[in-house]
Amino acid sequence: MQSATRHQCFIYEGPPSLQLPALAATIQKRLKENFRCLYLNSPEMVSAMQACLQNLKVNVADEIAKNRLSMMSATAVSTDGRFDVEAMINGLEEAVAQALIAGFKGLFATGDMTWELGNQKESFARLIDYEWRLERLFHKQPALCGICQYHRDTLSPELMRAGFLAHKSIFINETLSRINSYYAESMSEAEQQVSKNAKELDEAVSKLSVPQCELNA
Repeated sequence: MQSATRHQCFIYEGPPSLQLPALAATIQKRLKENFRCLYLNSPEMVSAMQACLQNLKVNVADEIAKNRLSMMSATAVSTDGRFDVEAMINGLEEAVAQALIAGFKGLFATGDMTWELGNQKESFARLIDYEWRLERLFHKQPALCGICQYHRDTLSPELMRAGFLAHKSIFINETLSRINSYYAESMSEAEQQVSKNAKELDEAVSKLSVPQCELNA
């Protein structure tokens, strides 16, 4: 599987609970493929995801006990309140290595950026730098796959543009993804796109953030 389809962005709006079925189905699929799975979000969303997985007949308690599934609410925020890029990248790289040592095919990770960032003060440049460093990790570690969740209702337009521009592939649901024609390969290219096409980018993000209930109607 190429890194373009292993590192995806999921853009959504509306109640976060609406996007859980698609992510739960993806986690279920990865578990069946012998991936260790990691889910990062708030305590409330972790509980909701556990219930969603149980509805899919996933034995959550057993998967956690066997260390096949990890559901965490810890954020990668440093003591100054900023998103700790180094801690997040290093933690994921170590998690991939440990999954392979344990005999898994790899690691599947998904987290909501609103929760991971910890606040709304991060800059466009800092977030897109994180995503590109993450992309390099996907190239370095072919056993890693994952989905970065971007909630349009809680993240600023600036950060939504950063997340959108930094991903080659957009997750739609467990069976559908799209190639991102707006993907920017450098900071200068990303800044140029925002400078020239901010309105167009916002419209593209808006079209992608249709609530899951409407997509499944």
